[in-house]
Amino acid sequence: MGGKYRITGDKYPRMRRPRRRSRLVLAATASVVALGLAGWGTLQLIDVFTGGDKQASAADRTAACPTVRPSAPAKVLPQPAKITVNVYNATPRGGLAKAAADELKSRGFTIGKVGNAAAAYDKKVAGTALLLGAPTAVNGTFPVLGTQLPGAGTKTDARKGADVDLIIGTKFTAFSTPQAAATALTALTKPAPSPSSC
Repeated sequence: MGGKYRITGDKYPRMRRPRRRSRLVLAATASVVALGLAGWGTLQLIDVFTGGDKQASAADRTAACPTVRPSAPAKVLPQPAKITVNVYNATPRGGLAKAAADELKSRGFTIGKVGNAAAAYDKKVAGTALLLGAPTAVNGTFPVLGTQLPGAGTKTDARKGADVDLIIGTKFTAFSTPQAAATALTALTKPAPSPSSC
């Protein structure tokens, strides 16, 4: 060839594009990622068909989830009609025992004796009321009657019968509303189950 395209010397012009290293690096990286994904997928398939991770997952669940205690069994409490209440007034206010007895009767309780408190308790009950009964009343009669008058104190004596004394104290103003008493009684007989954190 002549003119300006004339080749001189022993060097010839390159006729192909130079290779770029970035393409090689990208292709190598993609190959490694593809092989890794294929290996991971193979292990997952093996675990699915052989059940290899059942023990591990059970251990993980046990570690992550604390033991949940079952809720306490529902208490069997006496019905108000089965509870005989003696109502005594330990305050200077007259007619309080009769009014309280009438209210309890309207709520389904059986009323026994009504009158002024004995000298041992007369004007000596500083709270709203005192429930007095046999030791067996602590887990049965006292909680049921206590739903009508929250905050009432309790005390046991040596009596043999199942009746309970309600001694009205100086801070007594009124019984709880029937709705509030019914809600409290339901909470006693049907305790809520323990919440699960899992």
